[in-house]
Amino acid sequence: MQSEIANAPFLILGGTGKTGRRVAERLAARGLPVRIGSRAASPAFDWDDRSTWVATLQGVRAVYIAYHPDLAAPGAAGIVGDFARLAVGMGVKRLVLLSGRGEPEAQRAEQAVIASGADWTVLRCSWFMQNFSEAFLLDAVLSGEVALPVGDVGEPFVDADDIADAAVAAFIDDRHIGQLYEMTGSRLLSFRDAVAEIARATGRDVRFTEITSAEFEAGLGAAGLPADLVGLLMMLFTEVFDGRNAHIADGVERALGRPARDFHDYATAVAATGTWGETK
Repeated sequence: MQSEIANAPFLILGGTGKTGRRVAERLAARGLPVRIGSRAASPAFDWDDRSTWVATLQGVRAVYIAYHPDLAAPGAAGIVGDFARLAVGMGVKRLVLLSGRGEPEAQRAEQAVIASGADWTVLRCSWFMQNFSEAFLLDAVLSGEVALPVGDVGEPFVDADDIADAAVAAFIDDRHIGQLYEMTGSRLLSFRDAVAEIARATGRDVRFTEITSAEFEAGLGAAGLPADLVGLLMMLFTEVFDGRNAHIADGVERALGRPARDFHDYATAVAATGTWGETK
């Protein structure tokens, strides 16, 4: 029985995304079996196709739950709750949920996972630093202008590597069972501040421009984004960035026993890779 448990895989939903990929890499580096949950995996997993859930969960010992497109999306809590109950019913013992700060739907999803009967850990995270370098805002940084409908509200951007480290700790150390870690970076920065840090790190002229919500929505539509994703991004930028998350939390230090990575260190490291173009 012990050998069966030892050979049972960790299921990483969103295993090719910013945090999931890092969690999978860390588990594999420890010699632990990993199963990636994605549409391209085998067996395939699709949040929108419940017929894929059972095969993906078969024989799994624990699950990292990263919901696509975002836990703030309408209806996400109900879907995640159904998945969590199915997982527990199939014998999964531990669930680690990637959640978001200041998002009512995300907090409802947290409660659904907590009520599922699993050994749970919740990672309630601020905005990822990697949004500037691995998706979403990368093209804007490369163009030299990041234009968003947010003012100078502070956001404690968190490093995806800190999140992945905490997720792995939650999988392998029982002291994290039943813990909700509110994970942020070490200081508050506005988007303007963050872009200025990137400009300094790269030596490039990268500017932040505050635009109206209408201009932002029009730009998303012109880029060909589907209506549901446009609606989600509009909600995030017009509601969540209203100052509700403009404070530092101690989740990284509580989970990992060390300070959170600072945005300056992140920007310096990414600039050195050439991801953002020419450096000093």
